[in-house]
Amino acid sequence: DKLGEALPPCSHKRMIWPYTANNQAVGNRFPFPIPFICPESLLDIAARKVAEKWPFQRVEERFERIPEPVQRRIVYWSFPRSEREICMYSSFNTGGEEIGSSGESSDDTRLPFRRGIGLLESGCVDNVLQVGFHLSGTVREPATSSEPELVCNVSVSFDRCKITAVTCSCGNKDIFYCAHVVALSLYRVRKPEQVKLRLPISETLFQMNRDQLQKFVQYLITVHHTEVLPTAQKLADEILSQNSEINQVHGAPDPTAGASVDDENCWHLDEEQVQEQVKLFLSQGGYHGSGKQLNLLFSKVREMLKMRDSNGARMLTLITEQFMGDPRLVLWRQQGTTMTDKYRQLWDELGALWMCIVLNPHCKPEQKGFWLRQLRRWNSVDVCPLEDGNHGSELTNLTNALPQGPPDSLTRPHRTVFTRAIEACDLHWQDPHLQHIITEDHYTNYCYHDNLDSSLFDARGWPLWHEHVPTACARVDALRSHGYPKEALRLAIAIVNTLRRQQQKQLEFFRTHKKELLHKGITSVTNLEGWVGHPLDPIGTLFSTLMETGRGSEDGATVLLDFSGRRMEHPVFPAQRFLEEGESFVSLAVETALIGLGQQRVMPDGLYAQEKVCRNEEQLLAKLQEVDLDDSLVKIFRKQAVILLEAGPYSGLGELLYRESVPMHTFAKYLFTSLLPHDAELAYKIALRAMRLPVLESTAPSGDLSRPHHIVSVVPNRYPRWFTLSHIETQQCELASTMLTAAKGDARKLQTVLESIQKNIHSSSHIFKLAQDAFKIATLMDSLPDITLLKVSLELGLQVMRMTLSTLNWRRREMVRWLVTCATEVGVFALDSIMQSWFTLFTPTEATSVVASTVMSNSTIVRLHLDCHQQENLANSARTLALQCAMKDPQNCALSALTLCEKDHIAFETAYQIVLDAAATGMNYTQLFTIARYMEHRGYPMRAYKLATLAMTHLNLSYNQDTHPAINDVLWACALSHSLGKNELAAVIPLVVKSVKCATVLSDILRRCTLTTPGMVALHSRRNSGKLMSLDKAPLRQLLDATIGAYINTTHSRLTHISPRHYSEFIEFLSKARETFLMAHDGHIQFTQFIDNLKQIYKGKKKLMMLVRERFG
Repeated sequence: DKLGEALPPCSHKRMIWPYTANNQAVGNRFPFPIPFICPESLLDIAARKVAEKWPFQRVEERFERIPEPVQRRIVYWSFPRSEREICMYSSFNTGGEEIGSSGESSDDTRLPFRRGIGLLESGCVDNVLQVGFHLSGTVREPATSSEPELVCNVSVSFDRCKITAVTCSCGNKDIFYCAHVVALSLYRVRKPEQVKLRLPISETLFQMNRDQLQKFVQYLITVHHTEVLPTAQKLADEILSQNSEINQVHGAPDPTAGASVDDENCWHLDEEQVQEQVKLFLSQGGYHGSGKQLNLLFSKVREMLKMRDSNGARMLTLITEQFMGDPRLVLWRQQGTTMTDKYRQLWDELGALWMCIVLNPHCKPEQKGFWLRQLRRWNSVDVCPLEDGNHGSELTNLTNALPQGPPDSLTRPHRTVFTRAIEACDLHWQDPHLQHIITEDHYTNYCYHDNLDSSLFDARGWPLWHEHVPTACARVDALRSHGYPKEALRLAIAIVNTLRRQQQKQLEFFRTHKKELLHKGITSVTNLEGWVGHPLDPIGTLFSTLMETGRGSEDGATVLLDFSGRRMEHPVFPAQRFLEEGESFVSLAVETALIGLGQQRVMPDGLYAQEKVCRNEEQLLAKLQEVDLDDSLVKIFRKQAVILLEAGPYSGLGELLYRESVPMHTFAKYLFTSLLPHDAELAYKIALRAMRLPVLESTAPSGDLSRPHHIVSVVPNRYPRWFTLSHIETQQCELASTMLTAAKGDARKLQTVLESIQKNIHSSSHIFKLAQDAFKIATLMDSLPDITLLKVSLELGLQVMRMTLSTLNWRRREMVRWLVTCATEVGVFALDSIMQSWFTLFTPTEATSVVASTVMSNSTIVRLHLDCHQQENLANSARTLALQCAMKDPQNCALSALTLCEKDHIAFETAYQIVLDAAATGMNYTQLFTIARYMEHRGYPMRAYKLATLAMTHLNLSYNQDTHPAINDVLWACALSHSLGKNELAAVIPLVVKSVKCATVLSDILRRCTLTTPGMVALHSRRNSGKLMSLDKAPLRQLLDATIGAYINTTHSRLTHISPRHYSEFIEFLSKARETFLMAHDGHIQFTQFIDNLKQIYKGKKKLMMLVRERFG
């Protein structure tokens, strides 16, 4: 297959198919016959090499006359022979799911490349003609239900095995070639012998005499006279003019004669369409899948780089120019807002791609210089996005948090997304040691003594590469991106071996100086620039490089798909010699990820950088979870877990933790679940150590629960600058929940996990969630409740109660109800316990209205299966709680206490006495009226009366408060007094007169008192006389006088600020007043005098007084 692929079909090649007598392939080693191919002619070999490398103009200049057969073979071999590039320029991806540049997700058949193949295989390509370096033909698009048949005229120019220009009459406007161009190009690739081949037109014209040339031109004009006649006449005029420009140049242009020496040799790329498409995607602002489309364009750039196609850098330049011209950049800068997260990630990819381009190992200096100038120009633009995502609007860290680190952010220069690429322009590949690493599979030195930190080889003699890790990994990414997978793998292995050696050295150093470091109790972060979340994604690069090789070598080879349907196999990389026994590329990738994720690193500044740390960690863990853990990988996990626990300040899981280090919760959760089936003790050690969150501590404790080592932070609490803190706390909670689930049934482990939660989790909402999780796990329907886990749940719930007791929390009521439910599940002793210590857990209102009420409900008694004695004990505890709460907060708890104590006379009397004691000072009239009504409802009218009179002393209703909510309570109190008898009514009326100044309310009370005889429900069943009370005697006389006085005062008050629109309402008010006046013995005279006074005092209000005279005389 590979041999067949190397040599395109040619008419003079002879294929010999060796078969045995039984029609089987010779040797029966292959399931298909192997062709024996006659060797190529020297002419074809030479012509093919010349066609690939030399512009045709140089060939013509080199030789005075080139024989026609030689020209034919050069022209023949100048057309591209691989379909891969044609596919690359006619679809987004060369494999996998593809999406059209219009943004529509489509199946394979709708892509230009697949459609082109369909047209070719359907016989829709016709009239194919190759004239020199120009290919033309017609492609017929069959009719559909909605579209008529379309015949497209297609022409393709090519040079040195690259298509340099395309035109098609279909009018396609897109970045990529249309299906018709694909169909014609593939026709030439697959059926070269069926294409009519002619020499460049200038050669044909050279062979004609004058008559033939004249006939040729006249026939050409005749056939196309409407299109070319004006042009033909113009050219004729210029040729006949001696001084015309056309006569100053020797020879004439020939579009079919191939490229000139000065022409750039690259595949055709429609620059205008690239710019238009990128501008369109940017203008859509992330909607309609535009972000995905831009990512696909970046993937296309990487694909071009891998094919070592110069258009990769050209296309990225066009994309970058459009990004830099995005008007939103200026808008965001002016408004001080940050760009969206997805858009920010696109800028990151842009910067990473430029890093790859400038690190091209075979880049020419002048090309690198051009890119450097370009990058500096973009970098200097004011709106160029910064690497950490800030726009300068976020707070700067004013303290020098890292003594041995770089200067603080006020003096640190701004780094844009292009800064790293600019810096990378200074890197080179000429280092001899580096050259040996990337070019040799057997580069070793077994006599080397590994005793220096910068050793070139390790103790095994294997090469190491000491360079800033992200920079070294950027080299690996550049090698991969530019199509050097073997070289990338060799360097990746050297870097990983260096990381492993460095990790071992750090472990040895800490073990040696452990006592000294622990005694000092002070550490600083060992790596200012974390590898996970780094803009260059070093760990992700190493992981991908090793995994790609590893997955391919699992089957013995890396298999790729060619576009003709053939399979191409690449042998396993010999770099496997640098793997230890039993080790694979997959295990090396996994170990690299574990080293990177476990690195102790400082939390970066800025929201975007912090979110990137979280996102990058999750991406790496997602990749790790795709790997099936076998025995060898479990061994790696165990080894790395032990190292991470013992590596001190170098590990995020070490004993010494810097206060502002990135937390390890998410990573530890993955390690815990992976190790749990194989080594539970180690899994719990990792998870418990990772529970720390020192940024929320006043001092930062170590992970050793038995012997904490406090770390002094150089800066004050920087917690507000941790923008992702809520996410971090959620991950910490998830880790704790995972441990609780796993520890079900193991009392010792549950206790340890509980202590860790209580020590390290500082958010009440997260502790409450853990309590709920534990409760759910402990009470699963398919098993008996786990009492130990229930107790853990209860303990966490109690902690939440204590934490939220004196703070506002909108979920507090839900928390209290849940705690009572949990305590009920634990048992009666738990309920009794929370009631005994209610004052440390609940407010008095919560304790009475929720806790005690729930405890004394029938559902609780049934749920607990209590006998009478247990019920009484529990009820006593609830009543004691209620009385204590009533003492502490009578305003809110007295009624609940009375309700709870109804069945116990002594307790009820005590509660009533508490209310009486508090009535004078601590309770308002609303609370007293409520309790008074409750007492009447319970059959204690005299107590209700007493409380009502106490309430009246706190009440004050002014003349205009005729809709006050307490009016109903006043009316009820008077009705209650009236029903009890004359003495009670006589006692309450003075209180009413003193408290109520509203005339309508007083008249209402007066009227009710005169309708019935008082004492109809008299105490001790006393018979009352049955006589109505007289308005001329006390107590009603006092009430009548007060009512008349209230009407007089209210009238004057209303007349002070009355407006004409209220006149009619006022007249009605006077009518009601007259009714009250007339209830008095001399009421008629009093009312007449009152009206006369009004007329005299308010005679200026003529219209109103006229209305008064009309109604009242």
